[in-house]
Amino acid sequence: MSKDIITGLDLGSGLIKIAVGQIQPDKQLRVIGAVECSSEGISKGIVTNLEDTVASISAGLEKTERLVGIPINSAIVGISGTHIISQDSRGVAAINQANGEIKRNDIERALEAAQSIATPPNYEIIHVIPRNFVVDDQRGIKDPLGMTGIRLEVNAQVIEGLTSQIKNLTKCLYRAGINIDDLVFSILATAEAVLDKQQKELGVCVVDLGNTTTSLTVLEENDVLTAKVLPIGSRHITADLAIGLRVGLDLAEKVKLNYAFASPEDIKEEEKVYLSDLSSAETAVVSKKQIAEITNARLEEIFKMVNDELRLIGRAGKLPAGVVLTGAGAKLPGLVEVAKQVFKLPVMIGYPHHVISSIDKVNDPSFANVIGLLLWEHHLHQFSTPTSLKTFSNLKIDFKNRIINLIKKILP
Repeated sequence: MSKDIITGLDLGSGLIKIAVGQIQPDKQLRVIGAVECSSEGISKGIVTNLEDTVASISAGLEKTERLVGIPINSAIVGISGTHIISQDSRGVAAINQANGEIKRNDIERALEAAQSIATPPNYEIIHVIPRNFVVDDQRGIKDPLGMTGIRLEVNAQVIEGLTSQIKNLTKCLYRAGINIDDLVFSILATAEAVLDKQQKELGVCVVDLGNTTTSLTVLEENDVLTAKVLPIGSRHITADLAIGLRVGLDLAEKVKLNYAFASPEDIKEEEKVYLSDLSSAETAVVSKKQIAEITNARLEEIFKMVNDELRLIGRAGKLPAGVVLTGAGAKLPGLVEVAKQVFKLPVMIGYPHHVISSIDKVNDPSFANVIGLLLWEHHLHQFSTPTSLKTFSNLKIDFKNRIINLIKKILP
């Protein structure tokens, strides 16, 4: 596959999404293909059945190859799940040069030192994201390359994942015939797709409302303050509707997609939903307001959990750029108004941008994650040096070598 072709692969619990991008001569990224297919064998970002996951990935790849007309043998892959954790870290390195000038290898040694934290058992590092550097007593430095000093420190955010889950995901991809260009924490890629430079600088929270999980990350002064995955998503709204309306899950999903509304105050009591319109086996008539009340209760719970995470880092109600909602769950009508009431902040829906395309799906919040994966890799093409800190995605740990070592352990 050409070096100018990039493939992003997002393994969701409900759908697998694949996007193919082409880097234009002017260095812009054009999306030339985007597909989605049902996902089996994955729940809450965790592989629960290897065979089903491999079959789902293979089906998605076949569909993508038919669309774009080129074979796909490698991809940048998003990883998510409640097993992923983040923690602060600090690395220190002495400057080697006699004249005290900071070189690239000095920065790399400081970042390597930041990886030497007490990693929980059976976890491994996915990302080391530098927040800022300290050169002697000079704090708040974003890029120390070329500066002069004796001691270099880095304050970083370390993202870690459960080793067994990384191995299982890796095994599925290789069995489907896909080489991994990089493994990226999905919510960080999503932030690349939906945020602009000003939002990252002022302070913003990105919330990805997925099928069985809700992911969030907070950025301020272009630094990642936290990133987390909560074990609750839009699928829980479906389950609530199934219980509240006394219908099956399939019908409850149809009710959610067709009639759910986030704000019950905006629904009149006399508005009714005839379930026979969605299923010939049902004759019941339910209140549209009741559907909205059930939906609202679960959404408020999700948003309050996110707000609790903001409170832990002292940012509840204190993010000037507010909250950006994205993911498939963000398309629910009335969602923004409910979020504003809970967060007490500006709220908007996040759509993928920074790319050019004539494909309608590219402008859908549910594709923000996979478009973000393309942008992540695109930035690496533009800024190949790991010390180019214009965006946190420019830092790329030597993931390929770690994947090779994992595969050697997995394969006979």
